[in-house]
Order: sequence, then C-alpha cells, then structure tokens
Amino acid sequence: MTYEEYLDEVTTLITEKYNLSDAAAIKLVVKAQDAEFFVEHDEKEDMRTVDRAHQDAKALYLASQKK
Repeated sequence: MTYEEYLDEVTTLITEKYNLSDAAAIKLVVKAQDAEFFVEHDEKEDMRTVDRAHQDAKALYLASQKK
C-alpha cells in the first residue's frame, strides 16, 4: 500500500479498535508524523502492511494513554 494508504489504515484501526473519534485518531497520527514515527514507513514499502498497521495503531494509542 502507499504511504498515504498506510496512514489511513492506522487511523481507521485506531478509531475501530480503541473507540476514538476520527478527529482524535487523526490527531494521534499527525502527532506521530511530526515526531517522525513514520519516516521508515515512508522509505521502506515492506513496512506498510496490515499487520504492521495494527501494531502501530496499538503503539500510538498506548503512548497517548501514558500522558
């Protein structure tokens, strides 16, 4: 999948798995982008899988809960 599709997948998984609004999920993903969390994903297409999207969605959600 493309980098943009991957980000959309992560955002969708956050809303579905963790019952966050679209706006809240988008905010988490944008914040992660700003922190360069997804730099490797952009550079390495093989990182953009559905399984990895589930892992990243969980990581971003859990990180947001620690604050």
